Amino acid sequence: MPPTLSECQQIVDDWVREVGVRYFSELTNTAILMEEVGELARLMARRYGDQSFKVGEKDADPGEEMADVLFVLICLANQTGVDLQEAFAQSMQKKTDRDRARHRDNPKLQE
Repeated sequence: MPPTLSECQQIVDDWVREVGVRYFSELTNTAILMEEVGELARLMARRYGDQSFKVGEKDADPGEEMADVLFVLICLANQTGVDLQEAFAQSMQKKTDRDRARHRDNPKLQE
């Protein structure tokens, strides 16, 4: 069974303390997060968008790029005391309450 978000937070925390020595600062990790999101965006633009890969450019794995984003996001959550499992549950409830009919009634989303 895959780990929960809470378990992922513990796995990352253990890894940082055992392998990574310590967390980078929150500001550094925010910059790294933006860098990782940029790498994912670049891949998506080339694989699914209108841009093409340059000669010799690697067609990376989107899952690997997304996992890199998740890792740094988890680092930031750990550093700032955010329980991602709880925050995600609250966010999904907020979106459900707010958007219950909005998307269904949006003519732009009708087939």
